[in-house]
Formats: sequence, C-alpha cells, structure tokens
Amino acid sequence: MVTLTKDSNCLRCGKNSLLTDDVTGEQFCSKCGYVVSEKINESGPEWRSFQTESGVNPARTGAPSSLLMHDMGLSTVINPINKDATGKPLSSSMKSTIERLRTWDSRSQSHEPEDRNLRQALNELTRMKDKIALSSNVLEKASYLYRKALEKKLVRGRSISAMIAASVYAACRDTETPRTLRDVADAANVKRKDIARCYRLLHYELQLKMPVVNPIQCISRISSKLELSEKIKRHAIEVLQIARDNKESSGKDPMGLAATALYIACLKYEGNITQRDLAEAAGVTEVTIRNRFKGFKKQPSFKLKS
Repeated sequence: MVTLTKDSNCLRCGKNSLLTDDVTGEQFCSKCGYVVSEKINESGPEWRSFQTESGVNPARTGAPSSLLMHDMGLSTVINPINKDATGKPLSSSMKSTIERLRTWDSRSQSHEPEDRNLRQALNELTRMKDKIALSSNVLEKASYLYRKALEKKLVRGRSISAMIAASVYAACRDTETPRTLRDVADAANVKRKDIARCYRLLHYELQLKMPVVNPIQCISRISSKLELSEKIKRHAIEVLQIARDNKESSGKDPMGLAATALYIACLKYEGNITQRDLAEAAGVTEVTIRNRFKGFKKQPSFKLKS
C-alpha cells in the first residue's frame, strides 16, 4: 500500500509529490523517482505482554519497577502465552518443554534465604493492604523500611510478620496516615507488644525521625463510624486547635484527644452520643475521655467554645 506524504517536498525536484510504501518503508518522489529514505520509524504502539504480580498486562515498555515485588520487577519471566515469535501456537511437545522451563525459572529466582524471606514478607504486606486500606505510598515506604532492616540483618531471629507489621506502622507514622498500633496488630494477627518491640528496634537502628501524630486527622475516622454531622466535626477541630495552643495535647494519645473533642462538640450541639460510643469508635477507654475532658475544662477559653 502506497500513501501520499503531506507537507514534505522532494529534495531533488522540490515538488510536493512524496509517496510512502507502507510495506517496505521506502519514501520516494512520484515525479523524479528519488528515494528520500529507505526506512521509516513506526509511529504506532508496539504492544506486547508482560507478567506482573496481578497477571498478564499489555504495555509498550514493560512493567514499572516497584519495591512491592521481591525482584523490583527487573527479572525476566518466560511469557505465559504458548506462542512463538511469529505468533503461531506451540506444538504439544514444545508446550511441555516450555512449561518445565517456566517451573525451573520460578524456582531458580528464590534460592537465597534473604529472597525467600522478602517474598514471604511482601506477601504478608499485600494481605494487610486490604484489611486496613493502605495507600500505595504507605506500601512502598513499608517495603523500603523492611528492605533496609533486611540489609542490616535485623530480621534474623525475629518474626517476619512482626517486622513487616512494624514497618507498616512506621510507614503510617511517617506518611501521617491515621492507623493505630491496634489496627496494625489486628490486621497482621500479631501481638501489640511484639510489634512495638520491633518498631522500637527499627526506630533506633534505622535512625528514623517520625512526625508527631496530629489528632485532627483522627476526627474524620471517628466521626465516620458514628455518622456525625459536619458541624460537630468543625467544632471538634476548633477545640483541638485551642488545646494545641495551650499545650494541653502534648504527650497525649491522639485518638483519645480526638474522641474527647468530639464529645465536647456533641455536648454543645446536643448530639445523642455517649462516652461509651466514642470510646468504642476511637479504640480507647471511657476513663481516658473523662481524664482528657478534665484537662480541657482547665483551658481559659473552654467556656467560650463549649
């Protein structure tokens, strides 16, 4: 098939009469026969299939590298489609041979103990992702922290589940994602004491600098469970800002502070919410809410806002 090339003139005769052969790729002049180029670059997408953790996906350049894969997506994988380079299906004898090669290829990629450890940890991380609704940046950060712990040999002699759970908690703290230690422990099915011990080890050995948890971020989580109005949430945020200005929130549990601020807002706007409801939604005790409430009452501007 020959097509007319627009907006191009012949280099010999200067006329706008260049033609392109789509089969051979030649570009020539229809008047004088001068061949301008013997090959042209294909402008269309060169789609091909590649293997990822979630299956076979078509793309132009291949899968992107990611810390969530044990090999970061850089290793070669035998194509799961039983076709040759020309697109023809393989014979039955060749299919069995290729299948055997795929089996040995997958086995040869995890012969190191550290690689098997990383595979198991990343599988555990993927399982936790849906339980506590973690975002991609939290997962990448958790995978990075676990890889650094594996390089420093901090995982040796410790539970893989506890270390990956501690990495997830550290990633949530670093990205300011409101997830408590209890949430991570329930998702990983590991004791809080074990996760806290591993978290302290990561914090000390990797020299992590964690930001202070903002209790305002916990308000949306508690209020969504109790279906509170936007007016109550806004007033609770004002109460927390006053407590922060008066340095009443220093060293206090952020979930307890958020639950107490919502309790004060419910008292003002006559919300039918008890301390028990707020304590169950926040994962704290009623005694904690009462103690924080006593501290808030000592603030100079408490009467103006309540």
